[in-house]
Amino acid sequence: MSLPRTACEIRAAVAARQVSAVEVCRDAVRRIRDTNASLNAFLQIEEDRALARAAELDREPPPNAPLLGVPIAVKDNICTSGIRTTAASRVLEGYVPPYSAAVIERLEAAGAVIVGKTNCDEFAMGSSTEHSAFGPTRNPWDRERTPGGSSGGSAVAVAAGMVPLALGSDTGGSIRQPAALCGVLGLKPTYGRVSRYGLIAFGSSLDQIGPFGATAGDVAAVLAAIAGHDSRDSTSAQTAVPDYGARLDGDLSGVRVGVPRALITDGVEAGVRARFEEGLRELTAAGASLVDVELPHAGLAIPVYYLVANAEASSNLARFDGVRYGTRGSNGSVSDMYEQTRGRFGAEVKRRIMIGTFVLSAGYFDAYYVKAQKVRALIRKDYAAAFERVDAVAVPTTPTPAFKLGEKTDDPLQMYLSDVFTAAANLAGLPAVSVPCGLSSGLPVGLQLTGRPFEEEGLLRAADALLRRSPMPRPADSL
Repeated sequence: MSLPRTACEIRAAVAARQVSAVEVCRDAVRRIRDTNASLNAFLQIEEDRALARAAELDREPPPNAPLLGVPIAVKDNICTSGIRTTAASRVLEGYVPPYSAAVIERLEAAGAVIVGKTNCDEFAMGSSTEHSAFGPTRNPWDRERTPGGSSGGSAVAVAAGMVPLALGSDTGGSIRQPAALCGVLGLKPTYGRVSRYGLIAFGSSLDQIGPFGATAGDVAAVLAAIAGHDSRDSTSAQTAVPDYGARLDGDLSGVRVGVPRALITDGVEAGVRARFEEGLRELTAAGASLVDVELPHAGLAIPVYYLVANAEASSNLARFDGVRYGTRGSNGSVSDMYEQTRGRFGAEVKRRIMIGTFVLSAGYFDAYYVKAQKVRALIRKDYAAAFERVDAVAVPTTPTPAFKLGEKTDDPLQMYLSDVFTAAANLAGLPAVSVPCGLSSGLPVGLQLTGRPFEEEGLLRAADALLRRSPMPRPADSL
């Protein structure tokens, strides 16, 4: 008997005792070990811990566990009690948290099995997973290309068939962009929908934890498990959590999809544009209607994002000084210790700290940070106006398919433009999903749908309809 592969299939089979959680876990660990050497998706594999957890679930399965026996990978900037959490940085190289993030608690309560921690750009700062202190992750569609970032390891873990589900974090596109470049589903929930407790902070007004999966049903299941109010996160919303999987029936009758065509102009590769238009046609074939909309300030999202996010990063990363957090330098004066500790940051993290410190400094705060926040408010208003006419807004997730490793590392501006279509959703606090919509020159392309606050259910419904009509192939050598 072949083992089930999707999370929903695994849960049903383990619950019916057609297969054991241990068998499923052992198979996932084997697939990870067979593939990880060439992809570097996992920074660590928790085989013994995961198998012990699976055996416990087989002995005493919790009642009504929606993720019973499902192996899941977790981005390495999400705290896991007793498991090293480095944020892919030398600054936290040996850090083992004494507590787990809220999402980890909820996954385990739902019966999931954490099998390992995935690679990412250092402190989630990057769009290619090349800024990890532990080497780049490679795209399973072409190992000479980036998987995107910063949650590249989690995207690859799902795309290569290592695990059915993975968690990432998204500050300006770090779930959706790698999901698009790896050909999987990636969802950034509404700001406040999922607790940030235990997430190593980058941009506190922008960060959200969200899932990767191969099917809308799988993503719906894990989102239902991790969503909901958490008193330990002051920004956590008290909005009720719906049944995200209830309307995954392929029917989009009455759904209005807005298309801001003025945004989709220069810089979008022809193949990406063609797959995007095909995706729109599939949505209409499923019953949706297309409406032209305008987002006049969305084109400013990148400069606004890199002012706001870097300012918040400068503040958040001040704690890594060797006294409160971080591997402490051992020689010389206090200033020497600070220099030795903070000198462990990689070049991209240092760049962003310096930019953020500059825009918060006296004489520049009003000119840069305050102005960026004003434009951010205009971006929110643009979306609010659009949602008076439509239920979701569609754009390509990325302007190009996966680029080659090393192609943009010497040009930060070109790297930052990889997030040109994703950053606005974070600035506005809106939910957004990247859905695979075909291949361009043999590489995956994603279609992004952004919705009203707390309407992830509608986005997953549309994602499911698109995947039903246009299933995404797996990489040729995926497991």
